[in-house]
Amino acid sequence: MAAFYEPDGKGYLATGLTRGPWDHGAQHAGPPAALLGREFDRLPEAEDFQVCRITFEILRSIPIGPVEVEARIVRPGRRVQMLEAELRVDGEVLMMARAWRLRTAPVDLPAATVAIPPGPALPSEPGPTSFFPTGADEGYHTAMEVRFVAGAFTEIGPATAWLRMRYPLVGDEDPTPLQRTLIAADVGNGISAAVDFRKFVFVNVDLTVQLERLPRGEWVCLDAVTLPRERGNATAESLMSDETGRLGRALQTLLVAAR
Repeated sequence: MAAFYEPDGKGYLATGLTRGPWDHGAQHAGPPAALLGREFDRLPEAEDFQVCRITFEILRSIPIGPVEVEARIVRPGRRVQMLEAELRVDGEVLMMARAWRLRTAPVDLPAATVAIPPGPALPSEPGPTSFFPTGADEGYHTAMEVRFVAGAFTEIGPATAWLRMRYPLVGDEDPTPLQRTLIAADVGNGISAAVDFRKFVFVNVDLTVQLERLPRGEWVCLDAVTLPRERGNATAESLMSDETGRLGRALQTLLVAAR
């Protein structure tokens, strides 16, 4: 397989590289989030604006198979625009996204106010990256290169990890900076699990990404923590960086339950 998705008539065919940890037949939320981001990249005037916030609502698990996506500008404007996108399977909306994008134009600000805070250093060597014991030989975990600075998939507690796509998102296209960010942003709860994967599920129902700027280069880092509560809910918070420094934040709302 050469990509997460292959063009398929009016839509796309998800490959096994999209497989997530919870169900062998369902996609990890990162690839479909990036696919919706790709639709935002293809809207008119994209080169004049930057997407600064996206919220994804995950209405149901997304099966590995054919999907259709569509995006539109719902609030046009010269300086501020709101975008919406949907991912459908057999006509049913399974994921939706809403984004604000702001026009980019130079602003004369003091240098100290626009300095980019540094982020964690990218490890020079891969190191061990044991994934959750899902029994799947192929999926998101093999399609992404992961280098941990702290923590691990199989360790409990906060973690910091760098991620890079091993494959294109669609066909042989080069992924855009927005796509590289979104495919990584959903992994915060996975790298910073607060409970044992073998005993609990901790699956997110949404993902909000706030971008101060788009990444430079192929690597995106998440410095993540998951905070569960006794009533079965949790949040996962991630600070995102590239090799230059801070990019923004990602936030997930989680359902926590015994298996």
